[in-house]
Amino acid sequence: MANSYELKAQVRERAGKGAARAARREGLVPAVIYGDKKEAVSINLPLKEATMTLHKGGFLSHVGTIDLNGEKTSVIAKDFQLHPVKDTLMHVDFLRVSADATLTVEIPVKFLNEETSPGLKRGGVINVVRHTVEMTVPANAIPEAIEVDLGAADLGSSQHISAVKLPAGCAPTITDRDFTISTIAAPAGLKEADEASEEGEGEE
Repeated sequence: MANSYELKAQVRERAGKGAARAARREGLVPAVIYGDKKEAVSINLPLKEATMTLHKGGFLSHVGTIDLNGEKTSVIAKDFQLHPVKDTLMHVDFLRVSADATLTVEIPVKFLNEETSPGLKRGGVINVVRHTVEMTVPANAIPEAIEVDLGAADLGSSQHISAVKLPAGCAPTITDRDFTISTIAAPAGLKEADEASEEGEGEE
């Protein structure tokens, strides 16, 4: 399983808010590793490296490695907290990941062929209903994005999950409906012209 980042960590001997505050004063980020039917481990991460990893993108959808005193563990970040004012990283929750595991992850949506979309060429705009889609995915093959093809999308069209070719082993967690990912909306000027035309036809 190819992991996208590696962070060196040290065991945090004491738990609790006091120990977490002490770690932050030393330029460290308190974190915890849990799951895989093993005891949770409290750790500290270097703030600079952890922040750089966060800002590279995909932090909650990429499997990484935590090097804890030479013992390496595959993990995925499930949650993190930022300081409400300074916006600095305050805490991270990591889930242990085995190669054969299945994860629930928010996968970004990527739109293709916008330049050939009939609706967009006529001045329409994309109304993105879902920027990400929650999916169950193999831990060893998490897709970077799901791709929505707009090549034939005209004004008034909707793009549903059923029309998306999903990567192998991936499935949306919503299974009870064919939910909408995006729509192509008519520009305001065209809407007004259509409404005026309809009103004129009604008066005859």
